[in-house]
Amino acid sequence: MSSEFRKQISLDKEKAAAVVGRVRHLMGLTRLSQAQFAKKIGLDPANISKYINGHLPITDNLINRIVVNTGVSREWLRDGIGLPFDKNHVATPAVARVEPGFQMFQQRSLPIYDIAVLAGVEELDRAFTQENVIGYLTMPHLSPNWAVVQAQGNSMMPIIESGAYLAFLPENEFPMIAWGEIYIVVMENRRVVKYVRRHDNPEKIILKSANEDYDPMEVDKSDIVAMYPVKAIINMHLCH
Repeated sequence: MSSEFRKQISLDKEKAAAVVGRVRHLMGLTRLSQAQFAKKIGLDPANISKYINGHLPITDNLINRIVVNTGVSREWLRDGIGLPFDKNHVATPAVARVEPGFQMFQQRSLPIYDIAVLAGVEELDRAFTQENVIGYLTMPHLSPNWAVVQAQGNSMMPIIESGAYLAFLPENEFPMIAWGEIYIVVMENRRVVKYVRRHDNPEKIILKSANEDYDPMEVDKSDIVAMYPVKAIINMHLCH
């Protein structure tokens, strides 16, 4: 068997999931967004998303690409042995590129996108473009890797008020679900913001509102296009 063929052999499901977890940790260490990480290792952002979400197999070829371009330990990345970097290594954070006409404080702030989370069917990351940015949000403790959209409706009252800003991780985490957390869930015919609960049927999930006036929704996993974890909720009350 040639070395090139061995590089293409996929890792088993359990080991691949562990590698994906370490890749996420690596992106956090280096403060790289998913798109920035893809660019750093020479992959199309759409493909790195497919690797992370289990739609493409994790291979030694991919691991070697990450090791070469980031300097991370191969033993740590592939097998979880040791540390990501030796003690003398300093991870280089992402450097924001300043567009003409924008001040530096905006680049350190979270972009607010003109996207209603209860309308539209496409994955949100396709709409993360500069022309859809309507402002910036600067608050302590918010990660620069998050994005912000505005919620509509009252199904998540009193946790999320209509018009609230939602800071979320703009990386599709389906099917790696943290049960009981709030997600922006993109389905074939709509987007919703709900608590995600486990269903007795492993092919379904339950989407639960905070507002008791709304019944829980049972959704087939096959109908879900993407899921984005909500990291912060900013409810605003403007004084007149």
